Amino acid sequence: MRILLIEDDRRLAGLIQEVLTEEGFDVDAAYDGAAGLELALRGPYDVAVIDWMLPERDGPAIIRAVRTARLPTACMLLTARTQVEDRVAGLDSGADDYLAKPFSFDELLARVRALGRRFTVADGGDPWELRQGDLVMDLRAHVARRGDVPLDLTSTEWKLLEYLLRHADQTLTRGQILDYVWSYESDVLATSVDVYISYLRKKLNVPGRRNPIETVRGVGYRLESKDV
Repeated sequence: MRILLIEDDRRLAGLIQEVLTEEGFDVDAAYDGAAGLELALRGPYDVAVIDWMLPERDGPAIIRAVRTARLPTACMLLTARTQVEDRVAGLDSGADDYLAKPFSFDELLARVRALGRRFTVADGGDPWELRQGDLVMDLRAHVARRGDVPLDLTSTEWKLLEYLLRHADQTLTRGQILDYVWSYESDVLATSVDVYISYLRKKLNVPGRRNPIETVRGVGYRLESKDV
């Protein structure tokens, strides 16, 4: 797994890089935001571990640039800022995880491994493509299709389908879906998940094929890979 580390505290960066390397990860390091973003855009990396406060460009700005470039990189913010509003701002920037300083290296490793399991494609796969059966999302071109039929998705439907594909065969709660797709927007109701699942199901309907999105009663939803 390829890891990008962006941390301006060189002592801490050295320790993190050593720990990650000992775990068997391939780690590149940068010590300011500009250099880090340059490396990130050359990617793709599987996981980027990014300090919030950096010279040249801060962590959330780097993550927003990575998301704008549609890179398939999981991003984790490191920061001493622990207020709720700070966590919300970090997640709203597109971060997939948030780790407050000081932290244990065991927890850092556990979180990196978890992000790797969630986002890393199988060996030999295309990191720019999510695929289950005839359902395909091309992250670079920002196009999706089921078989030969293109899917005309809104931005919300795109994020919802991407999340379901990245977690195929896993049951996702409404809360998990709400947090990922709507990025902790406080005015969005949990019922929005049901509404957009309904929209997405209609667009995935193919004559003679089962719809891959299943309802798990009392819990949430699951995209069944055997049905696509």
